[in-house]
Amino acid sequence: MRKFFSSKTAVTIIIGLFVIVGLIAGSNWWARRTNTTPFFQRFMNDLAGGISRVISVPTNVVGKSADSAGNLLNTFSENKKLKSEIDSYAQDKVRLQTVENENRSLKKQLKLKETLTDYDTVSAVTISRSPTTWKSQLVIDKGSRAGLRKGMPVLAGSGIIGRISEVNTVNSKVALISDTSEDANRFAITIKGSHGDVNGIISDFDSERGQLVMGQITSSNEIKKGDTVQTSGLGGVIPAGLFVGKVAEVTTDDYGLSKKVYIEPSADLGNITTVLVAVSHMETK
Repeated sequence: MRKFFSSKTAVTIIIGLFVIVGLIAGSNWWARRTNTTPFFQRFMNDLAGGISRVISVPTNVVGKSADSAGNLLNTFSENKKLKSEIDSYAQDKVRLQTVENENRSLKKQLKLKETLTDYDTVSAVTISRSPTTWKSQLVIDKGSRAGLRKGMPVLAGSGIIGRISEVNTVNSKVALISDTSEDANRFAITIKGSHGDVNGIISDFDSERGQLVMGQITSSNEIKKGDTVQTSGLGGVIPAGLFVGKVAEVTTDDYGLSKKVYIEPSADLGNITTVLVAVSHMETK
């Protein structure tokens, strides 16, 4: 039985080989006759193409995923670079604005210096200003080494903004004219009106208006909007004749008994970058 099975299998294989050879020969003969690709060659080509397509699907997916990941990394890198450039531009803009502000301030100082014929001046820069004491004081980068002393008037813009309240070797504190604390030394001022001078003191600072308030007015002389306000020299601390500002509005106090004058400061008290400290000629001798 085993021998018969083996012989039968061998015969089948031989017949199969003859059939295949015959088909190949016939296919080649027909291909030459009709000038077409042999059947078995087409079959193998189609089979190879199908296998290639099956293999290419995951390969393409992986390739596209790799490309997407690469593009994402490139986009992230470019975004980071652009963000860094934007931050750099923002910093440059801030520096430019700071320089422009200092330039405008220095130009005003030059004009102010020309009017201070009775004083020598020391230029200084604001180095510290705390939010909690913003309207009452600041710190400048000059001190006793530069000849500064307590009580000297400090100017910015086109007029006075405060006085030296504390002197160290290389820096000083400035008590601003807008200081409304109880222990602040009040600035004695006078309004130079067309109907005569009106004396008083700076008693308050209106933060909403950004204006000084003049109180303790005893004179009945008429005060008009636009009248010049300057230091009076009374009290002997601040010399007379330093420009403070101009009258913005004249009204009465809460009781309607006395005048209340709002003054537009000569300098922007919220933006003080550079200052001049006025030193009397007598102090330098």
